[in-house]
Amino acid sequence: MKRLLIPTLAIGLLVSPVTFGAVSEAEIEELRKQLTLVSQRLEELAAENAELRRAQSESATAIADVQTTVAEAASVKAPAASDSWSDRVSLDGDFRYRYERIDAEGTDTRRRNRIRARVNVRADLSDDVEVGFGLATGGDDPVSTNQTLGGGGSSKGVALNLAYADWEIMDGLHLVGGKFKNPLYRAGKQGLMWDGDWTPEGIAMRFKRDWYFVNAVGTFLESDSSRGNDALSWGAQFGATGEFAGARLTGGVAYYSIPTQGDITTFGDPSVPGDYFGNTAVQADGQPCGTVPGEDCVYLYDYLLTQVFAEAAFELGGWPTVVFADFVNNSDAADNDTGWTLGTRLGQAKNRGQWQFSYLYADKEADATLGLLTDSDFAGGGTDNNGHFFKVDYGMSKNWTIGAQYFISETDVSSGNKRDYNRLMVDAQWKWK
Repeated sequence: MKRLLIPTLAIGLLVSPVTFGAVSEAEIEELRKQLTLVSQRLEELAAENAELRRAQSESATAIADVQTTVAEAASVKAPAASDSWSDRVSLDGDFRYRYERIDAEGTDTRRRNRIRARVNVRADLSDDVEVGFGLATGGDDPVSTNQTLGGGGSSKGVALNLAYADWEIMDGLHLVGGKFKNPLYRAGKQGLMWDGDWTPEGIAMRFKRDWYFVNAVGTFLESDSSRGNDALSWGAQFGATGEFAGARLTGGVAYYSIPTQGDITTFGDPSVPGDYFGNTAVQADGQPCGTVPGEDCVYLYDYLLTQVFAEAAFELGGWPTVVFADFVNNSDAADNDTGWTLGTRLGQAKNRGQWQFSYLYADKEADATLGLLTDSDFAGGGTDNNGHFFKVDYGMSKNWTIGAQYFISETDVSSGNKRDYNRLMVDAQWKWK
């Protein structure tokens, strides 16, 4: 407006003498003074307007800064809330009901109902330290948490199943101590060497980086020196993973040293040959175990085990499929020193309506591996057996499956007195997390 008004007044002043000749010089001078005052006032108003706009801009910036500060404060508060104990502690567990029928040659058919319940608590003490604690049904069996129903409804046993600390020393490298889940890779999740319920006691290391992994464990089968067999058992495995022709391949090698020669069993009655779980045992004088009734037996061999394993996972007609193989040899045994398994798994029963089918064949010679820690279901557990395993599972819902397993096997193979051992297990299992 100032730009329009000043030219207009100027033009008026220039033409006024011509148009209005009667106007005096004094009046014109007065008009010029008024024009000068109006111009000054307009400049002041323009300056005030510019200042007002600057103040408004600064206010908008200040408001935006406040909003940003509030948002940042909210984002800072969220992690603080996540540091509460309830966010750092997690629970998981499962419950299984099982009907079982065992047909062992030379004995009456055995039927029983069993349950298994487990609950685990994990706490993240910091970004790199986890502490865990777990309880499970059952007794002191190192490879089973099943509890047989009976006794007129008597209370059932619950035992310590896990108690450990896991320290992530660096990215991918974990050091674990206490009683923990087995860190060793099991091809096909089968139990040629290690039962799925075995929780080692001692220390372990896990390392995974890109295409390879290393697992190691140092465990005490007996840590009390008063029993005379407290030597440390240890082992390590190296494995690699990769993709080829649409399949994920995993393979590896391992070595384990389990010193048992001349020691009594760490679980069971040392005078009973069967409590060496298929491994060769003799009396202290070298005579066959049981020659002198009631005299303790001892292991004849150490278990210096070399393992080779492989697994391939791929899609077959839209079904997730796994094929696996595992081989072990005990270099300390004179004979009956080899064990192996070959199997497959088709499908998965993780959600409602899904099916999963499994099969494997296993052959475990008497001293191929430590019988105490092998699959406790296959052929009644232990070594010196061979046979087939079939399993089918169906998903009732995301956390509920039903299934059946059937074993067709032989025991006491090395003695030449083979006995058939067939076993049916029907399960309903629920998991929660």
